[in-house]
Amino acid sequence: MDSGTNSAFDTHGAGITVRRALELPGLRSGLPEILAGADRLERTVRWVHAGEVPNIASLLKGGELLLTTGYGLGTRPADQRAFVRTLAERGIAALVIELGTRFTRLPAALVDTARTAGLPLVQLHRQVPFVTVTEEIHTEIVNGHYALLQRAEEVHRRCTEALLGGGGVPQVLGILADFSGNPVFLEATDGRLLYAAGAGPEGTDPLQVWEGLREQHKDAPPPSGSVLVDVPGGGQGAGSVRGRIVLLPVLGPLAPVHRIAAERAAGILAVVLMQARQEEELAARGRGDFLTDLAEGRIAAEDAPAQARVLGFKPGTGPLLPVVMRLGDGPAPGGWAVLARAVGEELASVGVPVLLGVRPVEGRVPLLVGLRAEAERSAVADRVAAALRAGVERAGIQRPGAAPPVVVVGVAGGWAAASAGLRHAAETATAAQGLADRPWYDARRLDIDLLLWRLRDHPDLAAFVDRAIGPLREHDDRSRPPLLPTLETYLAHAGRKAETARELHLNRQTLYNRLARIGELLGTDLDDPQTVLALSLALRARRLVP
Repeated sequence: MDSGTNSAFDTHGAGITVRRALELPGLRSGLPEILAGADRLERTVRWVHAGEVPNIASLLKGGELLLTTGYGLGTRPADQRAFVRTLAERGIAALVIELGTRFTRLPAALVDTARTAGLPLVQLHRQVPFVTVTEEIHTEIVNGHYALLQRAEEVHRRCTEALLGGGGVPQVLGILADFSGNPVFLEATDGRLLYAAGAGPEGTDPLQVWEGLREQHKDAPPPSGSVLVDVPGGGQGAGSVRGRIVLLPVLGPLAPVHRIAAERAAGILAVVLMQARQEEELAARGRGDFLTDLAEGRIAAEDAPAQARVLGFKPGTGPLLPVVMRLGDGPAPGGWAVLARAVGEELASVGVPVLLGVRPVEGRVPLLVGLRAEAERSAVADRVAAALRAGVERAGIQRPGAAPPVVVVGVAGGWAAASAGLRHAAETATAAQGLADRPWYDARRLDIDLLLWRLRDHPDLAAFVDRAIGPLREHDDRSRPPLLPTLETYLAHAGRKAETARELHLNRQTLYNRLARIGELLGTDLDDPQTVLALSLALRARRLVP
């Protein structure tokens, strides 16, 4: 529970406690003595009623503190016992009887019945103005309601500030989770989990809490004491909704103030969802966060399968194939939702289990693919890469002149291997920017490019490139034909001149002349293995340095 709760005000019943009522000046001046129910003074006093009629219980709704001088109790023990029992059954908070007018001491039948029924029974040894007691308690209750509204409005203010500061749904749910001290979930209208915030028992991931409750209750409503608040939609009529906020009382009970705060947060989320149309994006971002946390070691391999099942990924017993697509120029705001939908629809035709996420900050689309066997890695990678590129094309989010998307496929294996594979593929996808366009890259074959990319800001790399191929770069800047493409193709074919000539559409003598000119400019022998290695590295590094 949040630390700002005033213990005198009962947030669960929206009133004050019996104990607090007895501490107020009006009742305190009557020298109250507790005869029964001393262990139930934390009951909520919802209202105060004063009366002297025998059937007064029929006038009450429950939660009242009843003030009386005892005239309605009757004179026979049986009547007195019945009077107390009906009040207890009605669920009043406490019975307060003023001595002097009707009783000098309360009858044993009355006290014994109150003890048996668990009803707080208080006798006042001095007369007090009941109207004063009523005014004091009602004022305290109203002030408490106002305090609840103030605390809920503080949550609304913090959510608004987070939104204005560039935050979104995760920040709003995080504020609500902090306030309630319990995990908070945002579900789609069909029950899919869009986002989770907070933590479960002993710091467990909230996804585990959500999965556990779904397994227990299936299609039944959440457990008693939960708070469910619809997030209103727009454009589909006044009763439309976009999703639902769910607060679960797994770490502590939830109070009316938490429902009020959730209603305030729902209004904020409605604005966010309406502006960004991001139900799909939220779900994709949530999956992207999971995959990134897995890649960066924030989720243990043994915990990952359960959390993946919550997100709808059930790959079977075969190996997992990590794949990362990086966009040369990310979508405009709102475009990630379109991209996630289009790519997801394309991947649905691939015929294998896929967990697809988006990471707008890094411009990446990470995914895990369930294989039946390691042998189908290449074939599945072909289909997945084609689906990813088709989804990008369908979404229409690539800006004119932007580099084509880069798809990198990692090493297949179990969950531990998937963690390392996702991280490696993500880094390699960044390093592969600017390479010759291919349907997909094998992460294992780009380790040199990744190493060079990590050294891209080191002055020694630029100096190495300049020493190795600087004369050719200068030649190509002022003379034709350019020689760097010839050298690059020659090295790509491992020095096989016939294949090089064929790819460049040159006759062999022209190729020989160009190779001789390259050797002359560089002052080196193109048949020397060390020279070939240095030139290959320099050519791969030149796109990373000025």
